[in-house]
Parts: sequence; C-alpha cells; structure tokens
Amino acid sequence: MPHFTSRFLDSTPGDPLQDTRSRQVLGALWSKVQPTPVSAPRLVAYAQEVVDLLGLDEQTLRSAEFVQVLGGNALWPGMVPYAANYGGHQFGNWAGQLGDGRAIVLGELLAPNGTRYELQLKGAGRTPYSRRADGRAVLRSSIREFLCSEAMHHLGVSTTRALSLVATGDEVIRDMFYDGHPEAEPGAIVCRVAPSFLRFGNFELCTSRGDVGLLKTLADYTLKHFYPELGEPSKATYAAFYREVARRTARLIAHWQAVGFVHGVMNTDNMSILGLTIDYGPYGWLDDFNPGWTPNTTDAEQRRYRYGNQPSIGLWNIERLGVALWPLLEEEEALVDEGLAEYQRTFAAEMSRRFSAKLGLSSLEDEADVALVNDCFAWLAAYETDMTLFFRGLSQVVTAPTAPRELPRVVRDAFYGEPPEAHVAKGLEWLAAWWQRTRREGVPPETLARQMDAVNPKYVLRNWLAQEAIDAAHNGDDSKVHALLEVMRRPFDEQPGREAYAAKRPEWARSKPGFSALSCSS
Repeated sequence: MPHFTSRFLDSTPGDPLQDTRSRQVLGALWSKVQPTPVSAPRLVAYAQEVVDLLGLDEQTLRSAEFVQVLGGNALWPGMVPYAANYGGHQFGNWAGQLGDGRAIVLGELLAPNGTRYELQLKGAGRTPYSRRADGRAVLRSSIREFLCSEAMHHLGVSTTRALSLVATGDEVIRDMFYDGHPEAEPGAIVCRVAPSFLRFGNFELCTSRGDVGLLKTLADYTLKHFYPELGEPSKATYAAFYREVARRTARLIAHWQAVGFVHGVMNTDNMSILGLTIDYGPYGWLDDFNPGWTPNTTDAEQRRYRYGNQPSIGLWNIERLGVALWPLLEEEEALVDEGLAEYQRTFAAEMSRRFSAKLGLSSLEDEADVALVNDCFAWLAAYETDMTLFFRGLSQVVTAPTAPRELPRVVRDAFYGEPPEAHVAKGLEWLAAWWQRTRREGVPPETLARQMDAVNPKYVLRNWLAQEAIDAAHNGDDSKVHALLEVMRRPFDEQPGREAYAAKRPEWARSKPGFSALSCSS
C-alpha cells in the first residue's frame, strides 16, 4: 500500500478551522477538509500510463479498497486531504477569494522517477471555498476532463494528468446552460495528478490582501520544490522565477495554437504556475480554422477566450502574475517588463518553430517564409476548412513529384461545403508556393512527410466525439469512453480501422448543445 505525504501542508500555514462552512479564509494557503462519501463508487476508466507513472499497478487500482479512495469514501496512510485557497481574475475582473470549491488534494506520492505527484479528487464534495455550490461534478464534465487530460499528454502538450474516472452512484442537480432548467445528472469524480496544482491565483490572493509574509512563504515553497535550480530566495531569484513562468506559459499557449486547442476559460485561477494545462472545462478543438471561435457559451458575446486571443490573454495573465509578485520584486517595474518581454520573445519563437514544423520547414528563414505562413492562416480562415485534416493532409501533398496543378483531394476533403472557385484558385497558388519552398529543405520528400506526420495529429478530441461517448455513458455504456481513450493514446499514428475518429465534424453537430459549445457548468 503506497504511503502519502504533503509537503505543502508541512511547509505553509493553513486554516485553523476544519469545517466546510463557506467563509473568507485569511492568513492561510489551505484548509483541511474531508471528501464527502458517495453511495456507490464504480471505476469507469483509468489511464494505464498514469498508473505506471505513479508506480502503482492495475490490481491495486482496480481493488475495491482503492476505488473507495478514488470515490472519496476512504483514505490511505499519510493522506491529509485539503482544499487550496486562491483568488483570480475571471473574464478580466478581479473575483477575490475563489479556492478549490470542488477539488480536494489527498496527498503526494513519490513516483519511481523521483518526482512527487499530488493526487486530487475533483467533484469530491464541499469545501470552505464552495460558496453556495455542492462541490460535486457531473459525469459529462468528468468524462471530458479525464479524456482531455490524457489526450493532451499524448499530443505532447504540458498538462495535468488523469488517473481515474469514478461514477459516484449519486445524482447531481445542474442547470447546464444557466437557462432556468436544472436537471438531475449522474455524478462522477476524476482523480487528477500533477506535481502541483498551484496557480497564478494563489499568489494574487496573498498580494490582494496585503499579506506579503504569506506571499513570500508561498513563493519560497514554490522555488524550493519546483524551481530549485534558480537558487535561494532573493529579489533576483523571484525575478528569474517570474521570467521562467512566463517562458513556460508562452510555450504552452503556442502548443495550444499549433494543435488547435481552445481552453475556453483562461482566468488567472486556471493558469498553472508550472506551465501546465489545467482545469478542463468548456474547452474545444477547432474544427474549421476560425480565430474567433470560443467553445464557452458564457463567453459567446465577449469572446475574450477565443482561439485567436489566447496568446494575448496569456500575456495579460502573466502581467497579473507580475503584479502579484510586485512586493517580492521590490516594486521594480523593469523586472515585470522583463517578464512580459520574455513571454513575447518565447511565444514568437515557439510559434515560428511549431508552424514551421507543421509545414515541413526546418525554420522560417526570411520574410517570404513568414508571409507564406500568414497567407496560409488567412486562406484557412477565409472559408470553413478543418484545421486538423488540412495540416495532416499536407504530408500527402509534399511527396507529389511536381507542384500541384489542381487542388488535391486531401485538401478538398478538409472543406466544410463547396468553396468558391476564387478561393480554390488562391489555395492552389499557396500550395504551389509552399511545395516549391519545401524543395529547398534538402531533405527527401518522404522524410519530410514522416516529420510532418509526427507533429500534425490525425486524431484530436473533437467535442462531438467526446459528447457521443458521454451520451453512451449516460445510457450505461462505457465502451466509447474506453475506445476514445485508446485512440487518443496514439494521435499521430494512422490506426487502421479507426478512421471514423479522424472525421471532420458532422453537419448535425455544428450547433447541437454539447457537440459544439459548452458552458462552465460542471
């Protein structure tokens, strides 16, 4: 039986109270809280790779005893459950104290690779930060979080992981679209895994309350355990820490852009201090390449968190972190400016690197190359074209013996509908210019094709695929969850027989609730 520890509780001040009454928690970074038991926990799915990562085994995970733990009904030795205290900017506005309203960390487990990982139950019941909510999560959102955590990992994107998905046997009342029609839905709990779930909002709350001592304690804990290479705490170290978080965040968001992922709710309380994708709520993948698209119905009017705005929101959030660290930077404005500049430099370089690779280029050598990429974006956005299918299909075009004289079938198949001839002609012109450019790489076309297929996924977790798995699970069939998990383990492989999972969005799924856009509702 694994033994758990908790460096966070051992190293930082906590709430002296241990009840779940909603309240403002001052002078503390966490509150101890027990998960609320559920009636009939049942293991729906688990990620074998995370089992292996943690040094567990399948027999242990599937045991009745561990399923009770994963459902919030029992604890293992060393587990001291707690909810973290943090604040955040939500949709651009300071929201004050937020905290883990439905997430409870059980403890840390030392993995065979030497890293300590926190195990956190999402949907395990009320905490002091639940406000008027019940602290529960529903099956549909839990399936989405479980699948997306693993799908993102296998795409190579930095992310929290998901160990397990457990159905609780209880019903949860939710108003999915906030339209006054709440319904009972099956409840579930995801066990999330990460070295730490600390976020920008943990630092923001300390500074917003003028509690510089608590801010320093939190920063020093973070440096010691997650950024030890930066050295002992000092003004210079805090500045280096800020720049490194800026770099990690920039690389993360560039990777989101490259695979067409839209987070949907980039509030500062949803931004990881380790540069991980965290808090999978109303996310989505671009079907057609639309920079204005957001999967979040709550954001439908403002579109603050649309695909094309994610890079600038990342910068805005980094600035909020700089404001939070302001007292530790001794109010030196230049140090914040350096962090913002580091974000911008890193993002530009990472976007250039990733989209070069997607097009089979080793780098963007000159202004003509930059224009080639920008022209591609403009053409894709001008008519509904499936982003994933388009980029994946280019590896078939790059091996053609001559520049295309008509639009290849693999590109036409990426259209939603029949585009005007002028658009087709412009696309053919771009493809010919791109094909000619690839010949300057000095690499055999077949090698370029393999390199492109290694960065352009064939399979991504499209909303309509996830929703079909959810609908089946609601009817007692978990097989589609398992099938999707298996496909998303190898997103860059052809996987013969599974081509249906790579299909573009069906027309019936264009605007159907759950299949296109979602709310923040759990």
